[in-house]
Amino acid sequence: MPQLIFKGLSVDQVKKISIPLVEELAGLCHCDTDNFSLEIPNSTFVFNQAEISAFPFIEVKWFERGQEVQDQFANIITKHVQSLDIPEVEVAFTVFLEAAYYYNGKHFA
Repeated sequence: MPQLIFKGLSVDQVKKISIPLVEELAGLCHCDTDNFSLEIPNSTFVFNQAEISAFPFIEVKWFERGQEVQDQFANIITKHVQSLDIPEVEVAFTVFLEAAYYYNGKHFA
C-alpha cells in the first residue's frame, strides 16, 4: 500500500531505480512488490519569475510502521535516488489512519 510520489525526478530516472527500489522496500515491509505505487506528477516549479528545476523530494503515504522501519525506508529511497548521481534527497512521510482509509467502502481498522 505504500505510495511514493516523486518530485524533481524524471520518469526515466524513476523507471531506472523502480525494480530494485521496490524489491528492497517490499522486503523491509514484508509485503509483495505489487503493494507499492510509484507516481511522478507533472509539476512546474517557479522562482523569481522563471521556471526552475526542482530538488528531489519523495513523499511516502502509508500506514504507520514504527520509527525504525520508517528510518530504514527513507534510507533505502535515499540510496537508490543517490545512485542516479543526485547528491541531495528529501523524503517526507504522510501516515494514513486505518480507520480513515477505505477499500470498497470498508475501513481498514
